[in-house]
Amino acid sequence: MDTATTRSREQPSKLWLACGVIGPILFVIVFLLEGATRANYSALRQPISSLLIGELGWMQMVNFLVTGLLLLIFALGLRRAVRGTIWGPVLVGLVGIGLMGAGLFVSDPFNGYPPGTPLVPTVRSTHGIIHDLFGVPVFLGLPIACLVFSRRFAKEGERGWAIYSALTCVGMLAAFVLTSMGLNQVAGLADIAGLLQRLTLCIGFTWIVLLALHLLRTRVGETAEHRDDKRPSSK
Repeated sequence: MDTATTRSREQPSKLWLACGVIGPILFVIVFLLEGATRANYSALRQPISSLLIGELGWMQMVNFLVTGLLLLIFALGLRRAVRGTIWGPVLVGLVGIGLMGAGLFVSDPFNGYPPGTPLVPTVRSTHGIIHDLFGVPVFLGLPIACLVFSRRFAKEGERGWAIYSALTCVGMLAAFVLTSMGLNQVAGLADIAGLLQRLTLCIGFTWIVLLALHLLRTRVGETAEHRDDKRPSSK
């Protein structure tokens, strides 16, 4: 097999990287539309996962599954596009798995939705607990992935992306802490817990979309030698 063919096979697929643009945008559009149209549901107060509950819950389930699959494919593209890091793409892949798992296991009624349910559930179901566990790689794994890529970009001399990735990590974690406080009925935050959760995801998903666009513009069709030439010399 000649060298040109080998290099071609090592190149990140445009379609794989494009999944990092399509998936997050699709997810946000669907939860915004459902949150605005679902009867007795408050997008300001209730978390996105509560849209899995009820007869129309299948729509959000499909949203979780499709977006998770697209992020898994994107992680494969990341593995080829950004050399020298394994954990970054792995963590993004775990975000996809987390979304798919959270979609398969419906969350417990929470924060007053559906109407008449307690603000904090007194009895947890097995599927509700599993749903929350699948949320861990989404809300914690994604910020860590940002930190991993920040370090990688710094090594490659891409200072702007290194700083942006680090700030995304901090922003997601800060918003997630506020979300958790709101969902635990902390005064002043409980009424906007849903908004804070959406902000948390949008911070992380915006980073994924912009990263995918950046890699589509700079890494597709670029040979390994060109990437090596752009890295700062250690001499």
